[in-house]
Amino acid sequence: MHYTFDLSKEYILEDDCVLLRPLKADDCDNLRYFSLNEPDIWTYSSQKAAGEENLKKYIEFALNARAAGNEYPFIVFDKRTQSYAGSTRYYDIQLQHLTLQLGFTWYGKAFQGTGLNKHCKFLLLQFAFEQMGMERVEFRADNNNARSIAAMKSIGCTPEGVLRSHAIKADGSRRDSIVLSILKNEWFGHVKENIRRKMADL
Repeated sequence: MHYTFDLSKEYILEDDCVLLRPLKADDCDNLRYFSLNEPDIWTYSSQKAAGEENLKKYIEFALNARAAGNEYPFIVFDKRTQSYAGSTRYYDIQLQHLTLQLGFTWYGKAFQGTGLNKHCKFLLLQFAFEQMGMERVEFRADNNNARSIAAMKSIGCTPEGVLRSHAIKADGSRRDSIVLSILKNEWFGHVKENIRRKMADL
C-alpha cells in the first residue's frame, strides 16, 4: 500500500464530535481565553502558553517546527459546543522510520473529562496508521502527571519505561518522562476497536 504525507498540505480530521485543523498564527484569538484564565493547564508542560505573549510564542514555535518538517500542530474544535477547545500535534515525525510522537495536547477545563480526548486520539491515530503508514506512535508525559498517563493507558498505550531526569520543565527543574506507545499491529488488532467502544459509551 502506498502512503503519502506532505507537511505543506492542510489536513482536516473530523467526526461527529470534533474537528482538528492545522494550527495557524491567528489562532491566538481562538485560544486566548485559556491562556489568560486557565494557566494551570500547562502545569506539567515543558512549554507553557499561559499569558498572551507565551501563547504567541507557543504557536510560533509550533508553526516553525512544521515549516522545518518536524511537527504538524492542530487546533481542536468541539462540534458539540461549537467552540475551540485546545491544541494537539504530531511531533518528532520520522518518515524514514515510520514513527512519530503524539503530544503537546491540552484542553480547556470545560472540555476535560467530556470524551473529547478520545475522539481526538482516535482521529489522530487512525490518520497516523492508516493514511501516513506509521509503524509506531509514541507518547511521553511527565511521570508525575497521573491524569495524562491514565488517559493514555485508557486508549491502549503500552508503557515502555521511564527516562530519568529526561527534560527541563518550564520552571527550570528537571522531569522524569514516561514513554508509552502503540504499534501498527496493535492498532488494527485491538486498540482501534477499544477506543471505538469507549466512544460509544460516552
